[in-house]
Amino acid sequence: MVPSSSSSTISLTQTFHHSTNIFDYHIRWTSLGNPTLPPLIFVHGTPWSSRVWHVYAQSLAQYFHVYLFDNPGFGVSPLGAPLPEVKDTISTSVALDANLAQQSEVFAALYKFWAQDWAGSKAHVVAHDHGGLMSLRAHLLHGCEYRSLCLIDVVAVGPFGQPLFKLVAENEGVFTALTGPVFEGVVEAYIRDAAHRELDRETMEMLKGPWIESEEGRKGFVRQMVQANSRSTEDVEGMYHEVGKKMPVRVIWGKEDKWIPVETAERLKEKLNARDVVVIEEAGHLVMYDQQARLGVELGWWLANVR
Repeated sequence: MVPSSSSSTISLTQTFHHSTNIFDYHIRWTSLGNPTLPPLIFVHGTPWSSRVWHVYAQSLAQYFHVYLFDNPGFGVSPLGAPLPEVKDTISTSVALDANLAQQSEVFAALYKFWAQDWAGSKAHVVAHDHGGLMSLRAHLLHGCEYRSLCLIDVVAVGPFGQPLFKLVAENEGVFTALTGPVFEGVVEAYIRDAAHRELDRETMEMLKGPWIESEEGRKGFVRQMVQANSRSTEDVEGMYHEVGKKMPVRVIWGKEDKWIPVETAERLKEKLNARDVVVIEEAGHLVMYDQQARLGVELGWWLANVR
């Protein structure tokens, strides 16, 4: 069983407001460490939140100014609200934001807001799951320049999708109507499948809690599953070769990842011109829980070398 994290909970005490031409966002975030240290940003994926990074953020705040945030509709950041003038005209595809275009745009705006305090410096970025595609889109499409990029079991190259994604997408109304222990069982099974080792009860409760404790959470979980079934990278994959020429890139993967096969890591390395691939044994998609110490060593080594 994976041991429970010894880190205390980090509160996201600050709010960043951003409006696109469709949505209004209020992103919760915080930073740790001395502001004069090099900036380091952790980006989470789905269906997680910034809490998956807490133990690493607390340790690395001794050497970096660490930033944590929750994506719209995850953790303590509310889902983006449609602007009144377009509320009744938004199509389902735009509302779902299947290619993460909206979330990437918000992250880019947040990054540039933070960068105002960096005196021309650039941040190191560590991203997991769909946070990988977000960070790549923010760089390639929105001009966010990073000091380095570390991608961990990321959504970045297709094909994507699991049987559950397709099942939920084709039966969205059925899954939205589920409540109580039945819905909780679906969420727990989904999270359990992301880990190679058994998660301790405290960690499981933390990961599934936001999705089962309210009707909004239940709808949000189903929405994420539908979105994941139709994810697309065609508009940025053709530019991936530029990334490794502009910054150091490392790819880290759990060897036992059931969601995105480990073979994807080498494909991504070649596309991005990344420096190297690190495959972590006895780890699944949730490598930060399966092999917490090993991932910590790899992150520490990488950041020490690119700093």
